[in-house]
Amino acid sequence: MTLELFPFHQVDFKNAIEARAIRKEFAAGEVILREQMHVQAIPLIEKGLLGVYRTEESGKEMLLYYIRPGESCIMSFLAGMHQDTSKIQAIAEEETTLLLLPIQDVSNWIKLYPEWIDYIFKLYHQRFEELLNVVNALAFQKMDDRLAQHLKKKADITGQRELMVTHQQLADELGTTREVISRILKQMEKNGLVTLLRNKIILM
Repeated sequence: MTLELFPFHQVDFKNAIEARAIRKEFAAGEVILREQMHVQAIPLIEKGLLGVYRTEESGKEMLLYYIRPGESCIMSFLAGMHQDTSKIQAIAEEETTLLLLPIQDVSNWIKLYPEWIDYIFKLYHQRFEELLNVVNALAFQKMDDRLAQHLKKKADITGQRELMVTHQQLADELGTTREVISRILKQMEKNGLVTLLRNKIILM
C-alpha cells in the first residue's frame, strides 16, 4: 500500500490506514459515487484522477473540481460524517486506484490522530477556494475564457497536451451545450491555439 503521497507521518496512524483501507481500481469513465447515495467509505486517491460533478434537475452536469493523487473527497467526508447522502457525483477521469476507508474509522481517527484532522481541514480550505473559482467563472467570465482555462487545467493535471476528450464531455464539465463548445473550439483552432482531431484536442 502506497502512502508516500499523503502527508501522514505518525507510524501508528499509517498502520491504522494500512490495516483498514481497501484498495480498489476503477476504469476511466466509471462512476465511483452517485448523488443521493449513502457514503460508506472515504476515498484516498492513490493513483489516477477523479472528477467531482454536480447535476442540475434538468440533468445537466457541471464539473466542480478534480481530486488528484494524495488527496481525498471532502464532500464524501462531510456526507459520511453526518450520515447524509452524497450531493455530488465522482467519476474516474482515467484509470484510478483508491484506498477506501470505512466511515466509522474515519470518524474515530479525528479523536485519535491530529494530523488526520489537519489533513481534512487543509482539503476543505483547498476545495472551498476551488468552488469560489467556479462561482467567479460562472458570474464573470465568458465561455471562451472558461474553456481555454479548463483545457489548460486538464493539460496541467494530466501532464499531456494531447487531451482525449469529446466536445460533449467538455460541455458537460462546463455546464453548457456541445454546440457552444464546438463553435468556440473551431475558433480556437482558427486562431492557432488548438488542433482538433476525432475525440482528441491538441493544445499548441
